Amino acid sequence: MEANLNSTISAKLPPLPECTLVPRPSILPGISDIFLQLLLPVVAYWAVSMFFHFLDTYDLFPQYRLHTPAELLKRNHVTRYEVVRDVIIQQIIQTATGLLFAALDPIEMTGMEDCDVAAWATRIRIAERFIPQALAAVGIDSVSWAKNLVKSFPSSAGALAGGHFPNEIEAPRFQGWELLAAKAIYWILIPAVQFTIAIFIVDTWEYFLHRAMHMNKWLYTTLHSRHHRLYVPYAFGALYNHPVEGFILDTAGTGIAYLATGMSVRQGMWFFTCSTIKTVDDHCGYAFPWDPLQHITSNNAAYHDIHHQSWGVKSNFSQPFFTFWDHVLGTVWTGGDVSARYERSRIAAQKKIDAVATSIDSPVTNSPAIGMKALQQLDDSRRQVIEDENEGGPQILQQEAAGERNTIKEMKRNPRKKSGGFENKGDGFKSLRERVAGGLHRRGRSTAILHADGAH
Repeated sequence: MEANLNSTISAKLPPLPECTLVPRPSILPGISDIFLQLLLPVVAYWAVSMFFHFLDTYDLFPQYRLHTPAELLKRNHVTRYEVVRDVIIQQIIQTATGLLFAALDPIEMTGMEDCDVAAWATRIRIAERFIPQALAAVGIDSVSWAKNLVKSFPSSAGALAGGHFPNEIEAPRFQGWELLAAKAIYWILIPAVQFTIAIFIVDTWEYFLHRAMHMNKWLYTTLHSRHHRLYVPYAFGALYNHPVEGFILDTAGTGIAYLATGMSVRQGMWFFTCSTIKTVDDHCGYAFPWDPLQHITSNNAAYHDIHHQSWGVKSNFSQPFFTFWDHVLGTVWTGGDVSARYERSRIAAQKKIDAVATSIDSPVTNSPAIGMKALQQLDDSRRQVIEDENEGGPQILQQEAAGERNTIKEMKRNPRKKSGGFENKGDGFKSLRERVAGGLHRRGRSTAILHADGAH
């Protein structure tokens, strides 16, 4: 393309440099870039997930958690083993698909970068020829203006004169600012446009397919319902899907965006890795005020968590970057403040924990001090809900009371029954005693993170 451009433009334009194509060397010796492109998202997924898992395990920053440990234990319908297993299966499928396409692609070459930059500098020089005409249309004589500037600002004078520079009398050559502008276009602007278009493609692909899997009963029952076994999302469950759904939604979606935008392998490293980190962050279960990923885009953990609740499952379909399609097509959550709904789920989960605790012969779990603390904090939680008349607090407590009665009946029938996909054993219960036996909230816990009204 550059050679054709060089042959058709005026001979007074600066010539393009000679360029030779050679295979692109790998970033890391011994590891091909294409394999690194496939490896980095997997490493990023587990590294970021383990960071949030560490926070969960030691109950750090509880004031920013969207759900309590009791909910994590009692509301999910899948074990952590099943989640890890299915995520690994999906990552194997992704890696195998990437390797297959890589085997069909030609070897990526390098060496044309200087020619491409020069080609953009040539386009800039050609565009300068229209400056005198454009200024003349508004009554400005750019040539006379250029004569006054030629001594003090020769580069600006040359551009105003239509790309005729006084220092190019013997041989035309690019000005420094032209090459700088061309490099900015080639190395910054074009990749930014490619990345933006790729994000739009992924968001569009995932929104419509995700929404279809909720609207179509067969698709939901067969494929997507597996992901919604996580009513309380956590980081390493971000890619917990049916393998077919994982391939269609994630592997195919990002792959199409990558191919359609013509990204290089190294650009793909950034795109795939950033998409993975964003997906994990959206399922992390925390609403940190200092997390840039939760503020750069309109999609975040609080926004997506609404979609995982039974009352918000038909809203907030957008993933993983922006919420554009939700707003355009009217599927953004419009039910107002959700704190009372979250509070009801916390109370119900804690009731299940308390019911199990009374059936286990454990002097620690049933100690009077812990029991009093649990009752006090439960009373605080009830008071917070019932005072929220605008959001139907009294009605929510009535619903919670009915659920409590059903829970007690169920626990009397089988006090050691599995709940939420977790083995309800004494040892596992003891390991969570400090986080869940103390009740629903720690004193002074902030509820500001729960005001997720969909206007993110």
